[in-house]
Amino acid sequence: MSQKQEQLRKPEWLKIKLNTNENYTGLKKMMREKSLHTVCEEAKCPNIHECWAVRRTATFMILGDTCTRACRFCAVKTGLPTELDLQEPERVADSVALMNLKHVVVTAVARDDLKDGGAAVFAETVRAIRRKSPFTSIEVLPSDMGGVYENLETLMNAKPDILNHNIETVKRLTPRVRARAKYERSLEFLKRAKDMNPDIPTKSSLMIGLGETKEEIIETMDDLRANDVDIMTIGQYLQPTKKHLPVIKYYHPDEFQELKEIALSKGFSHCEAGPLVRSSYHADEQVNEATKHKQMLAEQQAKEA
Repeated sequence: MSQKQEQLRKPEWLKIKLNTNENYTGLKKMMREKSLHTVCEEAKCPNIHECWAVRRTATFMILGDTCTRACRFCAVKTGLPTELDLQEPERVADSVALMNLKHVVVTAVARDDLKDGGAAVFAETVRAIRRKSPFTSIEVLPSDMGGVYENLETLMNAKPDILNHNIETVKRLTPRVRARAKYERSLEFLKRAKDMNPDIPTKSSLMIGLGETKEEIIETMDDLRANDVDIMTIGQYLQPTKKHLPVIKYYHPDEFQELKEIALSKGFSHCEAGPLVRSSYHADEQVNEATKHKQMLAEQQAKEA
């Protein structure tokens, strides 16, 4: 590591306002009582205080808290996972109902030890939430499930409202940043999801600051759009521990605004971009924007017909 990287300091715009009001403490208590995991905690998300204390939203992480992959950007612990908890979908659904959420994000650790990559539990979680909270929109954020498309089909058959799968980084950096994942396989995964159900919006997230160029960021946008991805989020990579990849660059908020405008010009129905933006950040707003965009396109096509 160079001296320049060692001396890189977080800029002012990355300072986080802590808020531990009753919403925050109450939600944390409920998660522990129901033995549930959230990516908010496990991945050390910088927005946890805003989401839990102010917006009262959370991203549930199913299939345990131990990932079979060891990506060099991620703080979720890795190792051999425990047995599947088949009651987990019902507990997640109970919590969603108790919180009266309008939109919920369900993600998971990668489970390469399972033949279906955890697809069956994912699908059952979606169905359980539907039964207990029929008016809650549901976003799922799976791994690539080993690129086995029967697994993706199992999940898509549960009909989530948004299918989210993160590209994470640009093509050149993928082998260094993402364990076992492949850039082209992620694109194929997103395209297959759209082919299986064109009415379900797809979404992907890119973290920047790992040494990519602006041209590579734009190339990634083009690749996502070429595979019919509807929604994109762009956020600043933050090094969770000294064992993880270092930050090469902190992007200024103005640079994020420019990237957002470029993304929208390329046809994404919605783009959330900013230093603290994460895949699930303001996800409730994104599903609304995607729906509006879809309705607008349908109206335009009707007029042209």
